[in-house]
Amino acid sequence: MRYSKIIAVLLCVTMTITSCVTADMTEVIKTPSQGDSYASGEILVKFTPDVASLLEESGIVRSTSTRSGVGSVDELLDLVGGFEISRVFPVDPRHEERTVRDGLNCWYIVRYSNDYTVEEVSRRFAQLGEVQKVDVNRTIKRANTRKAMPLSKAEYERMQGTRAASQQPFNDALYEKQWNLESNGSHFIKGDSIKSLAGADVQVVEAWKKSTGDKSVVVAVLDEGIYVKHPDLEANIWVNDDENGSLDEDKDGNGYKGDKNGYNFVHDTGKITWDDYYDSGHGTHVAGTIAAVNNNSIGVSSIAGGDGTPDSGVKIMVCQIFSGNVSTGLYNVVRAMKYAADNGAVVLQCSWGYVSGVANEYDWGEAGYASEEAWIAGSPIEKEALDYFINNAGSPNGVVEGGIAVFAAGNECAAMAGYPGAAEYCVSVAATSADFTPATYTNYGPGTTVSAPGGDQDYYFNYYNPETKAYGDVGCILSTLPEHISESGYGYMEGTSMACPHVSAVVALGLSYATKLRKHFKAEEIRELLQATENVTPIDSYMKGYKEYRRYVADMGPIQPMQLPLAPFKGQMGSGQVNAAKFLAAIGGEDVGVAMCFPNITVKVGGGVAIAPAMYFVDGENLTYTVTIADTTIATCEESGDKLLFKGLKSGATTATIKTSNGKEQSFSITIRKSNGWL
Repeated sequence: MRYSKIIAVLLCVTMTITSCVTADMTEVIKTPSQGDSYASGEILVKFTPDVASLLEESGIVRSTSTRSGVGSVDELLDLVGGFEISRVFPVDPRHEERTVRDGLNCWYIVRYSNDYTVEEVSRRFAQLGEVQKVDVNRTIKRANTRKAMPLSKAEYERMQGTRAASQQPFNDALYEKQWNLESNGSHFIKGDSIKSLAGADVQVVEAWKKSTGDKSVVVAVLDEGIYVKHPDLEANIWVNDDENGSLDEDKDGNGYKGDKNGYNFVHDTGKITWDDYYDSGHGTHVAGTIAAVNNNSIGVSSIAGGDGTPDSGVKIMVCQIFSGNVSTGLYNVVRAMKYAADNGAVVLQCSWGYVSGVANEYDWGEAGYASEEAWIAGSPIEKEALDYFINNAGSPNGVVEGGIAVFAAGNECAAMAGYPGAAEYCVSVAATSADFTPATYTNYGPGTTVSAPGGDQDYYFNYYNPETKAYGDVGCILSTLPEHISESGYGYMEGTSMACPHVSAVVALGLSYATKLRKHFKAEEIRELLQATENVTPIDSYMKGYKEYRRYVADMGPIQPMQLPLAPFKGQMGSGQVNAAKFLAAIGGEDVGVAMCFPNITVKVGGGVAIAPAMYFVDGENLTYTVTIADTTIATCEESGDKLLFKGLKSGATTATIKTSNGKEQSFSITIRKSNGWL
């Protein structure tokens, strides 16, 4: 499925220092040409820190109000029929300190009467001295509403019956159809037509010898809701152990009620949905490529879904930003980004983005941002939320410090990737076919980081599937689907949306291997290793001649012959095709990363913190530990299951050591404070 954002007309938010609001709002202001490209009756406002402090004192940070308590702001609210003001990012006491540090506490959503245009109200708020920035709640739309191509139940049962005789790494029934995971070159050969090549996959088979995925690595999927009860996914869905499943309570105090497996930002509830009539199954399909359960004798294999043993496989956090045909907006997206960072995700999987800044406007409407500077100026809240994830996900004491944001490059066949993925600190993924050639729809060029298999139905027009009565679906990516869309629970999709999760999964697999090695990385190091030319499969040699395809083959059959010249893609598909084997080998290199160390500990008097020591020592799960604290009047330590529980007795600091049963020893400090801020 191919997603894109529709760009709203950029609003001028030049700051003018003033302390009052003009009572007259009769000036005629031209309505933007794309009136439906953002939500009417609401804007996003970033107040100054002092105003944000006043709002905090008034209690608005934890609730919704009709007034701010700030004279000039309330005067303007009265003028525009303002009826609601609330903080964009809910208070999470565990992370409020860094939220304030990064300025996200200053962002509020203001809802007002539809008698006034977004442009009018934005302009007025931008003139207030109490306001730093103004943004609109842009609407995110699907660029292609075509449903997935289901795998028939009969075909699935046939594959189940033959899997025992095949030679494959895992016993999953549909592995042989997953050319994206392992291609021997025989998938798509008909006479003189050769559309598959050996090795045109993500090279994960060799990588699995090092790691198949670790449960401590969490990938946040910003997409449609995921079918969390899918038998091939359920074991690898992230679970928030601090929530008891009630949708009416915020048991962990993070500002989101009932977020057991993530959160539905569209409908503002912990209930994840995937079965709306207009849902495409996109989120479930993406999740299956990343972490469908491997070696469980059913369905598909995935890149980082473990080896079938309990607790193996990375975890999928559901950040639902699409639902049926309900419009979603920037407000939901930015909250999902921050939620992911604050709740343990280290990879942000985003198979959506703005239309390319050089896209054909006849086919795609108004083009998107043409430069990073334009995107930063035009989407300030999105930039800040993405920065927050990249800078604050992970931990300085964990396997990675910072987060890795992975985006689809876009499907407009345009010579530039779409934003936000095209930003220099993101990973933007182009799509390839089973013969290393670029998919006929993929964006490429500036902003593109790396490529990955994405499928290409129009290119495989000469493969007719009698089960689905479709042309070319077998040339797409096979993964999990909700059962109301596919009776078998599986089916095909294509797009840079499908290429993107391959890269997210390879990153997660690399972090899983780093966890096994007890190595620590900066997020920037991971991005650099991922795209380094020596760590990818080179594909430029295939960028010559042309490839023949049939545009709209799914709708019109194998007519309308087209040719795609390949020379323009040379050197423009990122550094090459993602290669899991080379990436994991690089992760294990002697000159990258640093050995993890037992962390220094800071707690408040009367408080405690639980630390799992096994994550700081190689083979730590099989070791025992002894902790010695120099001054036990300040702090104590006791075992609590597989964790060590440190308790603060009085304010002060002391040194401590931890020794393992195999003779390793590390020193660390313990600091006890009277108050620990938002903790």
